[in-house]
Amino acid sequence: MQPIAISTLTICGIEELPAQSQRRVSHVLSLLDPDLPELQSFVAYDAHERTTLRFHDIITPQEGRVHPTEAHVDEILDFGAKLRESALKRQEGHLLVHCHMGISRSTAAMLSLIAQVHADEGEDALFARLRAIRPQAWPNSVMIGFADQALKRGGRLTDALRRHYAHQLEAQPRYRQWMADLGRSAEIEMAG
Repeated sequence: MQPIAISTLTICGIEELPAQSQRRVSHVLSLLDPDLPELQSFVAYDAHERTTLRFHDIITPQEGRVHPTEAHVDEILDFGAKLRESALKRQEGHLLVHCHMGISRSTAAMLSLIAQVHADEGEDALFARLRAIRPQAWPNSVMIGFADQALKRGGRLTDALRRHYAHQLEAQPRYRQWMADLGRSAEIEMAG
């Protein structure tokens, strides 16, 4: 991700945050449930820039829950634009993107940021990059849909997401039941 002078990309869940504190993280994107208290893990980190967005990891609107919106994805892409603008001020950096488990919201955000930087790269290659960073990635389909629109990918990100889901279901068969239990059957169906 050289165009924004970030040499290290990490995706993780909340439980993994303490282990990242010694890795010289320069930028953090936190994607959290709205009612989750502020995380104390970052007290142990060196100075870093952090942006926090709060919405639930759901794909259909639910009473009392904050659905991911186009505005949330726009904020993620604004975060990426600011990283690019600040690139001249640093030689390298470590971007940490996390959500509750490091599987859905955070991987959708990282894929969006990678697609933003590598605008000419094919969508399947972008998802391969994502799996290299976080093998268990199951990006939130709603967020990817909004990123697809914002980045003017013409539905190609969403099509590649279908293939990514098929790959993940083959690599991680337990995801089929797990995602169904989480109300994410529509994403399983996307895999064909």
